[in-house]
Amino acid sequence: MFRKKPNEILMFDRKGPFYLRFKHSKKMKYFLQIFLILGLFACHTAKPKIPFSSASSPTAPDYRQDAQWAALPERADPADRVPSPSMSDGQATAGVDVFFLHPTTYTGYRGETNWNAPLDATSLNERTDRGTILHQSSIFNAAARVYAPRYRQAHYEAFFSADTSSANAALDLAYRDVRAAFEYYLEHYNRGRPILIAAHSQGTRHGVQLLREFFDGQPLQAQLVAAYLVGLPVRKTEFEGIPPCATPTATGCFCAWRTFKRGHYPKGLPTGDHIAVTNPLNWSTDGTYAGFEQNQGGVLRNFDRGPRVGLTDAQVERGLLWAAKPRFFGKIFITFKNYHVADYNLYYANVRQNAQERITAFLEGTKPIK
Repeated sequence: MFRKKPNEILMFDRKGPFYLRFKHSKKMKYFLQIFLILGLFACHTAKPKIPFSSASSPTAPDYRQDAQWAALPERADPADRVPSPSMSDGQATAGVDVFFLHPTTYTGYRGETNWNAPLDATSLNERTDRGTILHQSSIFNAAARVYAPRYRQAHYEAFFSADTSSANAALDLAYRDVRAAFEYYLEHYNRGRPILIAAHSQGTRHGVQLLREFFDGQPLQAQLVAAYLVGLPVRKTEFEGIPPCATPTATGCFCAWRTFKRGHYPKGLPTGDHIAVTNPLNWSTDGTYAGFEQNQGGVLRNFDRGPRVGLTDAQVERGLLWAAKPRFFGKIFITFKNYHVADYNLYYANVRQNAQERITAFLEGTKPIK
C-alpha cells in the first residue's frame, strides 16, 4: 500500500507513526526494530511529588506576548506547514479562524513537583510544536487562520492520579489560561470572523468547557462553524444547543471520536451509545462502515513524506471509533489497542477536507466577515 525506501522502517511512538532511516543489514534492521519498539513505547513520567498549590504554580501567561502562543497566523510556525505539495496554507486569505487546544505534552522531569507546565520550558514547547501543532493544528490551515495558545497544561498524571483534588485543581488552572487566551483572542484577533474550535485529549476537556461558557446559548454561537472535540468521551447531550454533527456539511455542531483497534472495548473507560462518535471517513454517526479506500491519507511522524492513502478504516461502535491496525511495514510488532495518540493522524486528509467543506457551507449560509 505504501511506497517505502528499502532503508526505512515505519515506527510508532507516543507522537504517532514515523519512518526511521538506517544503514544496517536486514538482520540488524530486525533487531533494531524490536529494540526501538520496546524503547519508544516506554511511557516515563515524573509524577508530581506534593499536593497542588496555587502559590507554587508556574507564572501565568501574558497573551499580549507572541511567545505565549504556539501558533499565530501572522507568524511562521509549524501550524503553517503542509505534508504534500498538493496542499497549501490558506491562512493569508482565510475568512475563518480556528482556535486550537493542544493535548497533554507535559510529563514532567526528574525532581519536578509541578502539577502544571511552566510556559518558559523550551524543550516542552518544542515537543508541543513538533508534535501536536505540526501534526494536528496544521490540518485546519487550508481554510482557517490558526490560533493555538500555550497554557499551563495539567501534568499527564492528572488523568490517573489518586489525588483527585490536586488533579482537578491542576486542570482547572489550565482551563483558566485557556479562557484568558480565548478572551484575548476575541478582543484582539477575531474581528467578528466565524470560528472553528478544534482540540485533542486534555485540550478537548477545556474545549468542552469553552463551548459551554462562550457559545452554548450565547450570542457567539452564531459564529460557530463547528467543533472537533477529539480524544475524550463527549456525551451527545453535552450541550443544550450544540448537537453532534449529523452530516458532513452540518454547521453549528460538534464532531468527536476516540480511536481503538477493531474489536477492543477499553476497560475503565466510558463506552455506550450515549457518547457522541463521528466517523472521520464518512462523517456518519451510526455504525456505517468506512473502508480503507475512503481514507484519503494519514500523516505519519515524518510529516514531509505526505499523507499515506488507505492507512486504516473506521466504524462507530458503542461510543468508540474502531479502526483496523494501520497498514505499514512492521505492523506485526504493534500490539497496543488504543490509538489515542493518532486520533487525528490516521485521518489527517479527511479531516482537512471536512473542515473546508463545513467552512464553505457556513459561509454560503451567512455573510462572510473579513
